[in-house]
Amino acid sequence: MKRFFYHIVFLSSCVLVMACGAYSFTGASIPADVESFQVNFFQNNAGSSPGSIFEPGLDRDFTIALQDLLQNQTNLEFADSNGDIIYEGEITEYRVSPMTATAQQTAAQNRLTISVNVRYYNTKRPEDDFEQRFSFFFDFRADQQLQTVKAEAHEVIFERITQDIFNKSLANW
Repeated sequence: MKRFFYHIVFLSSCVLVMACGAYSFTGASIPADVESFQVNFFQNNAGSSPGSIFEPGLDRDFTIALQDLLQNQTNLEFADSNGDIIYEGEITEYRVSPMTATAQQTAAQNRLTISVNVRYYNTKRPEDDFEQRFSFFFDFRADQQLQTVKAEAHEVIFERITQDIFNKSLANW
């Protein structure tokens, strides 16, 4: 009888583990036939947008941030070419704007805004393809220079934008 009980427990455990196989703790709903992803270099076109400035290296840093997020939150293989899902686009805005004023009519707070236009292609399910603009910001005191907060600002903004891209493309949010 004891042996029978152990077999039932073992089989139940196997069924439970198999049933959870398609679940991802990140919320990704990746089709079984999708095995790889490709992130093409995001061009920095921010300098051509009125009121926006060109930040050297931003294109490389953003591309790497998106690749890292996908590698960390999925079990997909990174591909240099011919990926099952493909991300590409361009950085369209990099702008610092005054947000709040003091009694002396000077800025008390500034906001760095970064916008990215993303094109997503799913070679296995073309109906999931999309093109969308993603944007986020970082507020900092007006008495601080952008150079002193830039690393933190980029990290915060990239984390939010890449997570939004992930949610739109793979989490179906």
